[in-house]
Amino acid sequence: MTSESAATPARQDTDLDGAGMTFTLETRDLTIRFGGHVAVNRVSCTFRPGELTAIVGLSAPLRTRAGLGRAFQLTNLFPNLSVEENVRLAVQSESGVHYEMLRPWTKRRDLIARADAILDKVALGGRRRVPATALSHGDQRKLEVALMMALEPKVFMFDEPTAGMSIDEVPVVLNLIAQLKQDASKIILLVEHKMDVVRSLADRIIVLHNGQLVADGKPADVIASPIVQEAYLGIAPGKSAA
Repeated sequence: MTSESAATPARQDTDLDGAGMTFTLETRDLTIRFGGHVAVNRVSCTFRPGELTAIVGLSAPLRTRAGLGRAFQLTNLFPNLSVEENVRLAVQSESGVHYEMLRPWTKRRDLIARADAILDKVALGGRRRVPATALSHGDQRKLEVALMMALEPKVFMFDEPTAGMSIDEVPVVLNLIAQLKQDASKIILLVEHKMDVVRSLADRIIVLHNGQLVADGKPADVIASPIVQEAYLGIAPGKSAA
């Protein structure tokens, strides 16, 4: 993979009233190539806190920088550790706590309490002693969200978070993402191709077609655009949805 004019570092801008700083993330003429295939072609976008942006049509994995939390189609967990230990390690990492021979982690009640509080938020408190590998796929995705929360990123990034889930598991993860939206200080990016998921969560939709940005705006406006109607909803030009 090669990239040109990659995503600029996330930055802080002064609020309009001068009272504080606003964190933003932006790309300027972002281009990503895989061999001869141009996956992203000179795309410029700005992402702001308090907004969930759905990105439709992005086939390549998103790159990351410090301060970004990611959840992928395949879970990234410590399979043989317990649910609680997975989250406790993330809490420990975010806190900057290193190994101490005279003070093992079992005595760090502050870290354990923080991990348990996060597990309660994602409805895994009752499974804290279970090995991660024994969880259902849906619960593993919930655990992955818990790890992201423990790291306290400024930007949450989800890559098709409901991929491989049963019908019963999907609402649980969508509800977790909806809860994260309530924190107006966070930027949330969602790479998704299921339009029902996009409709249920997005404040804004960005559409890429053949690597180019072809639509960017409010969900109702973007979904009504001819290129989205044809490419993603299967509606021929000049027709309307039933």
